[in-house]
Amino acid sequence: MARKRRGNPVDGWLVIDKPAGMTSTQVVGAVRRLLNAAKAGHAGTLDPLATGVLPIALGRATKTIPHLALRPKVYRFTLRWGESRTTDDAEGAVTATSDLRPDKAAILVALPRFTGAITQVPPDYSAVKVRGERAYDLAREGEVLELTARTVTVYRFELLSMPDRDHAEFLVECGSGTYMRGLARDLARVLGTVGHVAALRRLQVGPFAETGAISLDKLRDLGHIPPPITPVETVLDDIPALAVTGAEANRLRSGQSIALLRRADLERLEGLEDGAELCVMADGRAVALAKRDGATVRPVRLLNQAQEGR
Repeated sequence: MARKRRGNPVDGWLVIDKPAGMTSTQVVGAVRRLLNAAKAGHAGTLDPLATGVLPIALGRATKTIPHLALRPKVYRFTLRWGESRTTDDAEGAVTATSDLRPDKAAILVALPRFTGAITQVPPDYSAVKVRGERAYDLAREGEVLELTARTVTVYRFELLSMPDRDHAEFLVECGSGTYMRGLARDLARVLGTVGHVAALRRLQVGPFAETGAISLDKLRDLGHIPPPITPVETVLDDIPALAVTGAEANRLRSGQSIALLRRADLERLEGLEDGAELCVMADGRAVALAKRDGATVRPVRLLNQAQEGR
């Protein structure tokens, strides 16, 4: 007999305004307990120091986490000039100091070097895997790391303010895998000094912005009031949708492709490029992520299996 899954079958996305001092995993655990949710995960790890938008996937939404993780993100961070730290943020030990403080003109000249497709070496204290272990675990053990540079995309890097000579505030819109700590470290170096992230807040992940986020305290206070959970399909709004019949949906759920050979069927594929990723919908719900292969639609990831026993 199959073991019964504990918790309620909650499906959708809940956007938490993550507080400082908690890990992303701790926030997921808190949400899961508060909602008694059977399954939960998060998209886009935030460091304990960071605050802001942390999308929590519940139930079927966990299957769409890889898609949301690839969507652009927006951050605001404060760079502290004159101190480098082991973690590249305020939580680490000071490793070097400098009396040089860049002026506004120098910063504005340097910023274009960090937009577009750039190479970035992840911080030593990061979740990057080295020989099967997390870099931060090896760094805590005192191992000297030489992490490989990788290409990331920065769409926007703006100077917002310079509240005093030691600090500058920036806004960044970027693609997946971009470290704000790396940007702060490298910008300071280019300007002839050292620096680290003193404060960090994520403002947006894909369709989720801070205006729609709820704090853990407010979530606790809701009591029996339903939390602001958005549909699973919210993160798939950038993928072309294809409506299918109930019978076709059942074939996809069983892992089989569907052939759309009749003229009326082919009209549903009009405007969808061959090889394009599709969000297959039935009765207003996402059934699967799929790809078009000529007149055939092939399931890639199932999102709504009637036989899940929920």
